[in-house]
Amino acid sequence: MNKINLFFLFLLLATLPVFSQDDIQITHAPYLQNLGENEVTIVWTVNKPSVGWVELAPDDGTHFYQTERPKFFNAKNGIKQTSTVHAVHLKGLKAGTRYRYRVYSQEVLSHVGWRVIYGNVAATSVYGKQPLEFQTSDHSRQTVNFAMVNDIHGKSDLLEKLVSHCDLKTTDMFLFNGDMVSIFNSEKEIFEGFMDKATELFASEIPMYYTRGNHETRGSFATAFQDYFSPKQEHIYYMFRQGPVCFVILDSGEDKPDSDLEYAGITVYDQYRTEQAEWLKGVLESKEYKEAPFKVVVCHIPPFGGWHGNEEVAEKFMPLLNNAGVDIMLCAHLHRYIRNDAKEGVRFPIIVNSNNTILKAEADSRALNIKILDTEGKEIDKLTITK
Repeated sequence: MNKINLFFLFLLLATLPVFSQDDIQITHAPYLQNLGENEVTIVWTVNKPSVGWVELAPDDGTHFYQTERPKFFNAKNGIKQTSTVHAVHLKGLKAGTRYRYRVYSQEVLSHVGWRVIYGNVAATSVYGKQPLEFQTSDHSRQTVNFAMVNDIHGKSDLLEKLVSHCDLKTTDMFLFNGDMVSIFNSEKEIFEGFMDKATELFASEIPMYYTRGNHETRGSFATAFQDYFSPKQEHIYYMFRQGPVCFVILDSGEDKPDSDLEYAGITVYDQYRTEQAEWLKGVLESKEYKEAPFKVVVCHIPPFGGWHGNEEVAEKFMPLLNNAGVDIMLCAHLHRYIRNDAKEGVRFPIIVNSNNTILKAEADSRALNIKILDTEGKEIDKLTITK
């Protein structure tokens, strides 16, 4: 080959897109968010900018490869999202029904004008192992079993120890009641701190409902919280029902005044809690809430303790809850176990779960039974609420 031909070959190679040689991989396994009677959101991450989708199949005994399964894309306003974090909102599902699923991501190597160049695909396996599964909730279901942990602060080994005291075959759902990390500076804190362990143990198939704590509000990555948790919801405070229990998830924000130097002028939580209280008024009047045999409120910061956040919860949420037939309020934040029975000014019991205990509960239409276990599985308290 002469020098002229070599020169033109070099120019041709120089004008081609430069693509990474590393294969696309799923870096953090899929997990379930905001599972309801007719919907669920599935979240996962990959190491390359990509488009993502979920393939869904009924739990009907057929092989996943028997036929082409319908695809549901991570899309917004009609455009597939190119991202390393994928969230697919499945709608139109049947209540109380089990489904099988598989997640896919295809690398986007280049997107210039109307030309998109795609790369390789990564997916969860359905060959040689069973597909991942989930079951939608059912308001008419007679029972529900759930567990709650909080204030893990990135100690995934502690999470594993607490969860080991649950029978995952009979546990319908988990509540993560805030401060699962100490600070939100990067995606790394989320997954190394607790979510990798949660997906390893249960979260790909058993739904987890997250209540944000005050530590999740801190750090440069804090504004990305909803990219990972409740990503397809309007708010990160919400309501849902499973069987005889309606759960109201509140976001108590930070524990100090917005003017505190620790927040560097970046927070407006007083205003946020006021707006949330307006939302709460409507929720407490809803048919879904009123018709549930049991009403459980989940809020990271309790309405006592004397700090600004405690006072805000007491002032803005408690008057509404006191008139709404709440059966119990589940809190966290204080790193010690406290149980306050109903008394003057508070018409329902409040449990503050410790950072080293797990709350386990089971309910039917007549009774809500709660147990508190320590890291060794020893029962330290129990409570029964009857109708």
